[in-house]
Amino acid sequence: MKSEVFNEMKLPSLTGVELLKIRRSRIFWILLIPAVMMWFPSAMNANVNFIMNTYEVSPEYNYFIQGYMGMAWFMIPATLIICGVLLNQTESSGRGLLKCLSLPVSPARICLAKFLIMVLLTFEQLILSIAAYYGSAVIASKLYEYDFILPFPYVCRAASLIYLAALPMASAYWMISICIRTPIFSVGLGLASVVPSVLMLNTEIWYCYPMDYPFYILMTEYGKIAPEVFDTRVQLFPLLPIAIGVTLLCLAISCLRYGKAERR
Repeated sequence: MKSEVFNEMKLPSLTGVELLKIRRSRIFWILLIPAVMMWFPSAMNANVNFIMNTYEVSPEYNYFIQGYMGMAWFMIPATLIICGVLLNQTESSGRGLLKCLSLPVSPARICLAKFLIMVLLTFEQLILSIAAYYGSAVIASKLYEYDFILPFPYVCRAASLIYLAALPMASAYWMISICIRTPIFSVGLGLASVVPSVLMLNTEIWYCYPMDYPFYILMTEYGKIAPEVFDTRVQLFPLLPIAIGVTLLCLAISCLRYGKAERR
C-alpha cells in the first residue's frame, strides 16, 4: 500500500514535501539579507545620484539601475549558489538521502522537485528585492527631499525580467551542487563563476554563459534610458534557444547524477 502511495506521488506533491522540509530552515534570511544589504546603503548615499553623469540619467532611474546592478551581478548568483547547496544538503544527516532513495519514487522526480523549490525561492527573492527597493526609495526620498520612487509597473516588469533571466543560471548552480558533493568546493566554484560574468558580457559569445543573463537584461533596461550605454534590444536569438538548451541540459545532468553515489 505504501509503495502504491509513493508511486502515485506527482511532482507537485513532492514539491510540497520539499517545501515542508525547508519551512524551519534559515533560507528566508539568506534571501532577505542580500536585499537589505544592497538597498539600505543605497538609501543612505542616494545623494550621489544627483551628480550629473555623462549620459544625464535622472536620479530616480540611476538609483534603481545602480541598486540592481549589485543584485544582478553578485547577490542573485550568490544566493542561488547557497540555496542550491542547502537544498541538496537537506537529507545529509542520518543517511536521509539513502532512506529517501529507498522509497519507490523516481530520483529524477525528487531532483526536479528540489529545483522547483529553488525556482520558488528565486521568486521569493524577487518579491523581497522589490519591497526592499521601495522601502529604500521612500527613505531616500525623505532624506534628500527628492522623489526616488519609480512607477510600480516599471519596477515589477524590470525586476521580473532580471529574475526570469536568472533561471538558466539557477539550473547550472543546481547541477554544480549535485555533481560536486563537498559543499565548500561547490560554493567556491559557483562564486568563482560569478567573477568573469561582466567580462564575458563584452565578448561575442556572451549568450553561452548563463551567469551573464541577469546583468544583460539589466543593461538593456539601462540602454532604454541611456542609449549610449548599451543596446536597448534584447537579442532573443540566439539567447532564447541557448538559454532553454542550457537549462534542459543542466537539469538532465542533475537528474542523472542525483543520488548516484548512494545508489551504488
